[in-house]
Amino acid sequence: MARVGAGIVILAVVLALVGPFVTPYDPAGQELPLRLAGPTGTHLFGLDELGRDIFARVLAGARISLLVGLVVVSVSATIGIFLGAIAGYFGGRVDESISRVMDILLAFPGLLLAIALVAVLGPSLTNVVIALSLIGWVGYARLVRGQVLRARELEFVQAARALGARTSRILLRHVIPTTLPAVTVQATLGMGAAILAEAALSFLGLGVQPPTPSWGTMLNGGRAHLLDAPHLTIFPGIAIAVLVLGFNFLGDGLRDALDPATSQRR
Repeated sequence: MARVGAGIVILAVVLALVGPFVTPYDPAGQELPLRLAGPTGTHLFGLDELGRDIFARVLAGARISLLVGLVVVSVSATIGIFLGAIAGYFGGRVDESISRVMDILLAFPGLLLAIALVAVLGPSLTNVVIALSLIGWVGYARLVRGQVLRARELEFVQAARALGARTSRILLRHVIPTTLPAVTVQATLGMGAAILAEAALSFLGLGVQPPTPSWGTMLNGGRAHLLDAPHLTIFPGIAIAVLVLGFNFLGDGLRDALDPATSQRR
C-alpha cells in the first residue's frame, strides 16, 4: 500500500507540474454554449456551469492543493520542531509554558479554529496557509517533545554535554536528528490533512476565491447541479479522496519502514 500511495503522490505531482501541457484548455476559458456538458472525448471531465473545462481545472486545483499542503507542513514542522525541542530539552517552566499553549489549542476542534481564524483574517489563500500553520504546529511540537525527552537521556547526548558542547550544538547535531524519522511520518500524513482542510475552507467560501480553481470551490459550485450535472462534484471529489488516501498510504508505509517495532507488531 505504501508503493500505491507513493505512486499516487508522484502522479499527482507530475500532473500538477505538466498540467498546462496535458490539456489544451485554459482553466478559466469559457464555452458558454456547452455549459454543463458531460464528459466527452474532447472534454474528459465535462464542463462546469460557466463552460470551463473541469479536467483543466482539476489539474490546476492540484497545484493549489499541493502548494498549500507543502507550505503548511513546512511551516508547521519548523515551528513544532523548534518549540518541541526547547520544551523537551529544558523542561521546567519552559516546558510548562509551551505545553499549556498546546493544551489550549488542542481544546478546540482544529477545523473550527481554522474557520474562526480565516473569518477574522479574511478569505484568501494566504490566510488559509497562516491559519492552518498556526494550528498545525501543535502536533509536531508534541511529537518532538516526547522524542527529545527520551533523547536527552541517551549516553551520547550526556557525553556531549559533559564535554562542554553548547546547548544549540547539542540540539542541532545530536537531539533533533533523532526526531526526524517520526517527524517525516507526521509530515506525510499532515500533507493529506492540510489538503483536506484547504478544500473544506474553500468549500465554505473562506479559502481560494473564484475564479482561481480549487477543488473545494469546485465542489461548492457543483452543489446546485447534483441532479442534472453530477460530474461537477464527482471528479473534484475523487481527486481529493485519492490524493489524501495516497498520502495516508505513504505515511503508513514510512511509519512501518522507520519503526521496525511497529512493523513487527502488525
